[in-house]
Formats: sequence, structure tokens, C-alpha cells
Amino acid sequence: MLTILGFAMIATFLVLIMLKKMSPIAALVLIPALFCVFVGKGAHLGDYVIDGVTSLAPTAAMLMFAIVYFGVMIDVGLFDPIVRGILRFCKADPLRIVVGTAVLAAIVSLDGDGSTTFMITVSAMYPLYKRLKMSLVVMTGVAAMANGVMNTLPWGGPTARAATALKLDASDIFVPMIPALAVGLLAVIALAYVLGRRERKRLGVLTLDEALVEERATETETVLVGAGSGAGTGPASTGGAGSGTDADPEEPADGGFQGLDPDRPTLRPRLYWFNALLTVALLTAMIMEWLPIPVLFLLGAALALTVNFPHMPDQKARIGAHAENVLNVSGMVFAAAVFTGVLQGTGMVDHMAKWLVDNIPDGMGPHMAFVTGVLSIPLTYFMSNDGFYFGILPVLAEAGQAHGVSTLEIARASLVGQPLHMSSPLVPAVYVLVGMAKVEFGDHTRFVVKWAALTSLVVLGAGILFGII
Repeated sequence: MLTILGFAMIATFLVLIMLKKMSPIAALVLIPALFCVFVGKGAHLGDYVIDGVTSLAPTAAMLMFAIVYFGVMIDVGLFDPIVRGILRFCKADPLRIVVGTAVLAAIVSLDGDGSTTFMITVSAMYPLYKRLKMSLVVMTGVAAMANGVMNTLPWGGPTARAATALKLDASDIFVPMIPALAVGLLAVIALAYVLGRRERKRLGVLTLDEALVEERATETETVLVGAGSGAGTGPASTGGAGSGTDADPEEPADGGFQGLDPDRPTLRPRLYWFNALLTVALLTAMIMEWLPIPVLFLLGAALALTVNFPHMPDQKARIGAHAENVLNVSGMVFAAAVFTGVLQGTGMVDHMAKWLVDNIPDGMGPHMAFVTGVLSIPLTYFMSNDGFYFGILPVLAEAGQAHGVSTLEIARASLVGQPLHMSSPLVPAVYVLVGMAKVEFGDHTRFVVKWAALTSLVVLGAGILFGII
């Protein structure tokens, strides 16, 4: 019964957000609360939620201060050279822009943190997507898949969890998987090429100057129409540039190119190398695990604000500028804590995992590495990495050993599902991605699931072909 209710709860959540019948925050809170009552454990809902919030509180704190830190770094111009380099490569060509998104996300993912990757990637690429009216779900989907492949780095999380759960060396798991993961990354870039060609066919190719002239002409026409129809009364006054279909009412008049504006007052060119060294030191400390990540970002945000904006009004202005992203992301994380708390507290996730393992045919025993790879795709999407690697992977490894399958092969196969996992509603970083890109989570899910699952299967196929799995 718990198995059925667990799958039903997840399916209900996904259907409601994909059909936009509920917001993700409301669905993450209300759906599990309702199913907790159905299970007959409504009296324990408070305990489950507190347990979930307690487990995710460090993540929420990390995201809050990471958003402030990287927001300040973007404000002061640390990433402007990256943006300019990407723009020089892209040349307002949708195909190059989408491929550039994949490459940038993969490079930034080397720090091992999804939230950092998404903040930098979206900050660099969002203005260009908006300027050329490209599909924002293409940006979020490609970035999530590239980060998902790179999330398998030993310091990224899944590999370390698999090594810990099965008492193996992380390098023994990861290093042989490099060829298969490289194929997976090439698959993401190839997919970006295909999606870019589709966007190029839809939009054509403009130079940046042509895009700017076209947008300014549209803005001028809109202003004239608005003035002719009466102040604040015509339809143009409610929509903004581009007849209101793509305009963001909070977007600045320059069309959103804050990261490229050489005259913005928040720039701190004299402190560029200080900010660069501070960021390198922060990422190094994070990779070396000198301090917990939330503590590192808390200290980093405080130091960045104090040095770059020594006057209190300026600090408050910078915090206020990023408050919306902070609230959206942290609120989503705590809402997700309700979902995970109920799934784990009621025992639904354990019953679902046991049901899946028990229903593996006996004839598949000698192929448990392949089975593990296939199961990792849906299981790491529907549950946290902790739940999969510490709860299910040991069971799969034990079943594999009984049929002579190496534990190392099982561990490597367990990494296959990460391209899809990074778009799971249980991954806090994905809310940074969709929040900063101003994309509905349901739209992102509808777009990315099929492509991310295909990427995972490519990694699995490459692993089998190279004899790794």
C-alpha cells in the first residue's frame, strides 16, 4: 500500500506542476501533507516536516549566501570577461549560443557545485537569450544536462556517496568512467547543436548590433503607441517592449544586459583581482572541504559585501537586489523538505525501493550492472542522492555480488542517472536555475526529462561498449 501511495504522490505532484495547476511550492507542501493523512500518519506530519527541514537547512543556508555572494560578484563585474568571451564566440547566432551554454555550464561545473554553475551560467547567458528572444527552457535544459554529467566528479557528490556506501575508493569508481562520461558530455553538446539549429531556423541569425537596433525600434514604437492611446490606458502601457510577450516588467531599459553594461555603478574594477582571488580561494576551500560549504559562503558573502560596498546603504541595496532570488530558492528548498520528510518518514521511499528491487527478474542477475544503470535514471529523479546511494545501491550491489557482478561495476553504473537527477524536484539547485532564468519549473520539466533520460542512456551504452559497466 505504501508503495502505491508513494508512486501516486510523486505522479500527482509532477502532473499538477507540469499542467500548471499548482505552483511548485504549493504542490511540494500540500500534496505530501494530503498523502501523509491518506497513509494514516497525519499526526506525525509535524515530526516529518521538522526532520526534513532540519536535514535541508544547511543546503538552504548555503544557497541563500551563495546567491548573495555570486550576485555581488556579478554586480562588481567579476564575470564580465567570461560574458564578453562567450558573446564573441556566439556572435548572436542561436546555434552558437546554445552550444556555448553547454560548454560554459560544463566548465563551471568543475567546482562541483550545481548552484554555483547555474548562477554563473544563467547570469552570463540569460541577457543574450532575452535579447534574441530565444527559448529560455533550452538554456535551462542544456545547462542542467551538462551539469548532470559533470556532477559525477569525485567532489561533486554521487561518486563520493557511492564510494562511501560500498566502501570503495572514489578514484576506482570515477577514473574508469571518464570515457563514458566524456561521451555523455559530447552527447549534450551534440544535442545543444541540434537545439541551436532549431532556434536558428526559428529566429534567423542577427548581429548584436542588429538585435539592438531592432529592439530599440520596437521599444520606440511601443512608447509612441502608448502615448497615442492615452497615458496608462492603452494595452502598450501594460506590456512593455515587444508587445508584452517577452518583456520582464522588472528588466532594465537596456534589455537586461546588466552584466555587459560598462557604466553600471556597482562595478569595482580596482578590486577585480581581490574578487577573483577571493572566489578562487572560496572554491578551493569548498573542494578541499576546509569548512562546511554553508559557512564558507556565509563568510564569503560577508567579506565580499564589506570590501566592495563599505557603506551600509550600498550593502543593503545589493542584498535587496538579490532578495527575490534568495526568497524564491530558499522557500522552494524548505517546501521540498516537506516532500522529502513525508516520503522518508512514512516509509514510502523504502517500500518503493524494495518493490523495485524485488521485481527484478532472476534472469537479470548476471546483468545487475545494467539493471543498476537503468534503475538509477528514475530512482535518482524521484528521490535524493542520499536515499538512492545509501538506501538502494547497497541492496543492488549485494544482489549483483550473488551473481558474480563486481561491486565496482555496480558503483559505476549507479552514476548513469545524474544527467536527469539534476532536474529532479528534490534537487535544490534546480530552483536556482529556473528561478534566475524566470522559467516555470513545469515547463523546464516537460522539456528536459526526455533529453536528460536519453543522455543518461547514452552514458550507460558507452559504459557497456567500453567494458566499464
